[in-house]
Amino acid sequence: MAGNSTTVILPDFRRTVPVDQTGIEERAARFTKRSIKQSSKRQALNMVLNMIDLTTLEGKDTDQKVRQLCYKAMHPHDELPNIPTVAAICVYPNFVRVAKKTLEGSMIKVASVATAFPSGQSTRAIKLADTRFAVSEGADEVDMVISRGKFHAGEYNFVFDEIAAIKEACGQARLKVILETGELGSLDKVRRASEIAMYAGADFIKTSTGKIQPAATMPVTLVMLEAIRDFYYKTGIQVGMKPAGGISKSKLALHYLVMLRETLGQDWMSNEWFRFGASSLANDVLMQIRKETTGQYQSAAYFSVD
Repeated sequence: MAGNSTTVILPDFRRTVPVDQTGIEERAARFTKRSIKQSSKRQALNMVLNMIDLTTLEGKDTDQKVRQLCYKAMHPHDELPNIPTVAAICVYPNFVRVAKKTLEGSMIKVASVATAFPSGQSTRAIKLADTRFAVSEGADEVDMVISRGKFHAGEYNFVFDEIAAIKEACGQARLKVILETGELGSLDKVRRASEIAMYAGADFIKTSTGKIQPAATMPVTLVMLEAIRDFYYKTGIQVGMKPAGGISKSKLALHYLVMLRETLGQDWMSNEWFRFGASSLANDVLMQIRKETTGQYQSAAYFSVD
């Protein structure tokens, strides 16, 4: 297995575990019915905030916008005591150096998208160069996209080999593999793509780029969490999870935490193994934390639009 000394026997990716779509949808819906005690809600909101990859991936991004986002990452709300920072800033490769310098002295990671994000439509040589550039600029993490066209053509070995090559190019940087589940077409394919990514060396598997709808959903995320669980049982290797896109409200994020805890257990309940790919989510979490702290909501107008 790429990037790991453990010897792992590769499965036949054409024969992955079939997914019971009805069962998955029913289980995912049940997680939204769980209640969180008021005494635990503030702790859970802090956990969500600390799991966010604060992201800007737009053509109009500038150095100054990235610096402002980094400042927000380090100082989410100066009036709220004892709140954590976010987990990481996620930017294009050409902004990694700016983000790294701005975040100097903090524990916040710099993640960079790569591999012809978001389409993945380029040559392997260019994708490798993209990855190596991001790492050379200081990226702690790389978020790559799989070649969905090759996946749909049944060229699973191509997809596997490409992920393994990108993993090697990452060096010490952690690799998040974006499946772009909105383009995969079925939960069976989500399961297959998850297994390919993990066996190829992914440190995280991630739902979406945020550029395609639907992005993250609870049923899709549950399929990926169960794939992670089964992979861990087979190999002893822990892989992280990152739902991205479409999670903008604290209430929904808390449902995801319940699903994470009940599917993978306490060992995954930190930003080392679970992330939210979001920006607007941070503002809603801060509004909820302020409500829990002061008893009053703060207007959305007081928060930056990222």
